[in-house]
Amino acid sequence: MATALKLFENKEGNISYSWNDDKRSYLLIKLVREGISYSDFNKVSDRTPFTSKEWATYLNVSVRTMERHREENKVFRKEQSERILSIYQLLNYGQSVFGDRENFFEWISSESIALGGVKPKELLDTSIGINMVKDELGRLEHGVLA
Repeated sequence: MATALKLFENKEGNISYSWNDDKRSYLLIKLVREGISYSDFNKVSDRTPFTSKEWATYLNVSVRTMERHREENKVFRKEQSERILSIYQLLNYGQSVFGDRENFFEWISSESIALGGVKPKELLDTSIGINMVKDELGRLEHGVLA
């Protein structure tokens, strides 16, 4: 099975920041259906500023379940795999908007007036929240501050 990271790399091995690349859509669907292994998830989570507890919240599982996945290199269910990929895509998009990982991580961890005074990372437990953060990044990318 292809790793989650490989699906987002271009020919040069760089991360592609496309939110929805039609060329990869069927591969993404296949990956979600097969499930992402903990080892692939770990490669994704290592690139994020999120704690294990935050990831557990995003994936709607307990921290102990996350530990079992790690210990047994279990495969995540379809819904969890899809959330992992959605968050990964969002993070790559955010880093491209900010041009810098650290600045983006600071933004995602700070209260946002445009998002109702909550931290963007607090919205990543639902697809609606992920889309809200993505939309706000799009507004920032295009200089629309209101």
